[in-house]
Amino acid sequence: MSGSSILTPDAQLDLRGTPCPINFIRTKLYLERMPPGGLLEVWLDAGEPIEQVPDSLTMAGYYVEQITDCSGYFSLVIRRPVARE
Repeated sequence: MSGSSILTPDAQLDLRGTPCPINFIRTKLYLERMPPGGLLEVWLDAGEPIEQVPDSLTMAGYYVEQITDCSGYFSLVIRRPVARE
């Protein structure tokens, strides 16, 4: 295993300037269209978006793999779970 973990998203969604709960809804709809195990990078504003969206996604069954403070906005990397049968 390497010492650093670099996640390469399959898609990116810029939701800066999008209010809650619209940013959560758009993120969830985008993730639902992705293949199981897919990674989505989402850009969110500071404040309510970064405080609410990660928790809401986790409660909806998605995996927040990484949160990065990008100075002025936040980058989330979210994984769509692989369905189990």
